[in-house]
Amino acid sequence: MSGDAKPGRGALSGWGAAGARFSLIALAAGAATADAQQAAWKPQRAVELVVPTAPGGAIDTMARLMQRIMQDGRIVETPVVIANKPGGGQAVAMTYLDQHAGDGHYALASTMSLMTGHILGRLKVNYTDYTPLAILFGEPMTLVVRPDSPLKSGRDVQQRLKADPKSLNVAIGIAVGGTNHLALAMTMSAMGIDVRQLKTVVFQANAEAMTALMGGHVDIGPMSIATALRAQSQGQLRILGITAARRGEGPLAEIPTWREQGFDVRFTNVRFMLGPKGMSAAQAAYWDGVFGRMVEHEDWKAMLQRSYLESDFVSSRESPGRLAALYQQLRGAMIQGGLVKE
Repeated sequence: MSGDAKPGRGALSGWGAAGARFSLIALAAGAATADAQQAAWKPQRAVELVVPTAPGGAIDTMARLMQRIMQDGRIVETPVVIANKPGGGQAVAMTYLDQHAGDGHYALASTMSLMTGHILGRLKVNYTDYTPLAILFGEPMTLVVRPDSPLKSGRDVQQRLKADPKSLNVAIGIAVGGTNHLALAMTMSAMGIDVRQLKTVVFQANAEAMTALMGGHVDIGPMSIATALRAQSQGQLRILGITAARRGEGPLAEIPTWREQGFDVRFTNVRFMLGPKGMSAAQAAYWDGVFGRMVEHEDWKAMLQRSYLESDFVSSRESPGRLAALYQQLRGAMIQGGLVKE
């Protein structure tokens, strides 16, 4: 019987080894399935496009176009809803995003005010506290004067301000440290002018600044390209230069860049998307696909062309590096403008 026991034990050992192999195969298959599911992440419920402003503004309008393209084109198969979270220079929107850490169902339409707010110490969080998902486009800025102004070019502005930095009243729309102020600081720095010595007038809204320019209450001011072109076409203002890298098409072909005029200025008001902190690579990859298809949609391209915006799609892989460079550019401009110390 002892002889019979050995084969029995051997047989049991054989079945145990086979069972172990089967278990390992099952575990490996399960892991592969889990990996495949992770790689193929898709939303299981409605996704939210978070907007840091109230309904009706430029960012909200953009987000609603994104919503329509995603739904009508079935780029996102679940419902897409807009969540307006205005207040605190994006602080309210960022707090809302903080409540959904690691959740790929949320994407925030962010602006450079997040970065400038952090540089100025107004916001405790920065883009690095979240998941960069994409850069969508940039908006060049201009410097404008009245049609009858004696200032005809950037060289005229430079000579006038070199002789007397306070000889021109400079309009700044919305806020000190905002996009208009930053564009002004970069342009003046390239001209060798200390922006801190300028005689600036800050307005509560860009529309107020434009009205003051047209009325002759101020001499010169920075302005977004779409607003400036509309005013120029109506004979209300004249554009001296643009912060784009090269001349554009259509009406933009008539506007000289600052680089053409001998000033090394390249600046755009960048729009980008952020997800909650802790998103997985698979979740970010899903949004890469969504935004990649969205920016190829004809309605999106038409919006960019209509608003004279520069298409500049960058995926989640490259966005962190681009945003880091932008942050340093903004910080440098704010130091030059005397808004922060080195």
